[in-house]
Amino acid sequence: MKNAILLHGTGGSDTDYFWFEDTKTYLESKGYIVWWPLLPNTEHPKLAETAAFVKTNLPAIDEETIIIGHSSACPLILHLMQFFKVKVKQVILVSGYYEPISDESNNMLPDSFNWEEIKKHAKEIILINSDNDPWGCDDKQARPAAEKLGAKFLLAKDQGPMGSGTFSQPYREFPLLKSLL
Repeated sequence: MKNAILLHGTGGSDTDYFWFEDTKTYLESKGYIVWWPLLPNTEHPKLAETAAFVKTNLPAIDEETIIIGHSSACPLILHLMQFFKVKVKQVILVSGYYEPISDESNNMLPDSFNWEEIKKHAKEIILINSDNDPWGCDDKQARPAAEKLGAKFLLAKDQGPMGSGTFSQPYREFPLLKSLL
């Protein structure tokens, strides 16, 4: 079964959220069934609550599954991957962070990541971060994580958070992301 999981970051939604709608439409045109939920407590997410929600509601995943996350969904996805029973096709993490950047962000980080276990559960992992994310979800966050994961790192030069209402960056389309799918 070809399915895709789209998980938004802090302040996100399951409707009209930057490049998510365009990505969903693109994946559906390729025959994917897309799950794009509204995650709980979106303005102040907490790892335990959000992970429990995803575990409870996650559609069946298999070797054809693609998982895409933005911002605070990135550490959530890595945390969940530690417990997968299958190896998914692809995981793409956009503007993620993997070390503390603020007290609020710490709520979505586990105590630690089991990098070796995470690597076992995806055929391909790609991290995309910019060099000028105003919240600190930048290439300095992603490069060490990509190295630990043996993942591909892509620098999106001068692209900020790749979607932000606060910084008036609508980012309705994401051609780089589509080219990777």
